Amino acid sequence: MADWNLLAEGRSPRIYRAGRLVYLQGARPDCFYYLVSGSVRSFISTGGGEERVLAVHRSGDLMGEASFFDGCPRVTSAMAVEDCRIVAIDRGQLDAALQRHPELALPMLQYLARTVRMLSDHVEAASLPARQRVVRWLLNQPSRPDGTLKATHEAIGQAVGLSRVTVSRTLGELACLGVVALGYRSVSVLDRTALEALAE
Repeated sequence: MADWNLLAEGRSPRIYRAGRLVYLQGARPDCFYYLVSGSVRSFISTGGGEERVLAVHRSGDLMGEASFFDGCPRVTSAMAVEDCRIVAIDRGQLDAALQRHPELALPMLQYLARTVRMLSDHVEAASLPARQRVVRWLLNQPSRPDGTLKATHEAIGQAVGLSRVTVSRTLGELACLGVVALGYRSVSVLDRTALEALAE
């Protein structure tokens, strides 16, 4: 994994308190961001005022890089989930960092490709039945060593474009099949192989 700290050389992180917007959907991008600490959710706002969460960024992630590189208005917004330390990387900072550390160029392209793939996966998932949307989300999330994912039914619904009620019903069905166990604000994956079969 690339050391993105090299992009931020000579710049001090800016503090973003929980609930503060980092960037706004539709805005013209003049930089992208390196998340030094904390967590940030990336989401799309619909015309009806609903939000669909695309990703939750963690320490060490880059954010907003796709729009920065293509120069088009941002397709997502990003908001601090907790207090964060973030460095904004503009064109001059990026050029200087790549001159000093050319080894960052390939990882940067790979990171950008993963972002594009993630957006494509979300578009594809919008046409899938509720069970497949929830199952694929569960399979794509980082879990604790014991297989537990910390998430509310509402948060899962925002991420996959379903109502909380539909997510709760779907998780209940999966629990009856014995592939997950439900806890307080958590889901534990009991049979990953069976989940992968349900995702197809």
